[in-house]
Amino acid sequence: RMIPYGIYVMTAESSDGKVAAATVNWATQASFSPPLVVIGVKADSAAHDITKATGTFALNILGKGQGDIAYTFFKSAERDGNTVSGQPFSKGSATGAPILDATTAFLECKLVDTIEKGDHSVFVGEVVEAGIKKPFEGRADQAVLAMADLGEKVFYGG
Repeated sequence: RMIPYGIYVMTAESSDGKVAAATVNWATQASFSPPLVVIGVKADSAAHDITKATGTFALNILGKGQGDIAYTFFKSAERDGNTVSGQPFSKGSATGAPILDATTAFLECKLVDTIEKGDHSVFVGEVVEAGIKKPFEGRADQAVLAMADLGEKVFYGG
């Protein structure tokens, strides 16, 4: 609980159109060349299963003030047309993974490796597309929603 991370929403879509979305916070960049990110994903989640099956996912980067979106995806996501749990999305241009319309920025990733240990798997994703959707002021790393922004009684629960 004393290792600070940002708050993100990982999304993936199955070949039959099921969308999974989950709030995650164990995420970091791992390489510049090629550009890689790693994220910890709960092993018994739909986001885990769909990503392993399709080999693609998106990491939706939440900005300050977007805690409501993080809370939305603490529980199972439900797709209704082009929304998931009430959040509109569009398909990413590189992977087809869902990109939340309200997100500050996003990374589209191709799954290149998986480490399956414990109750979470570590996904290694090669970033194949990225974008900033909402302008922010100051340093980019200070614009990202962090666990501490959700209040002193909120901790990651898996």
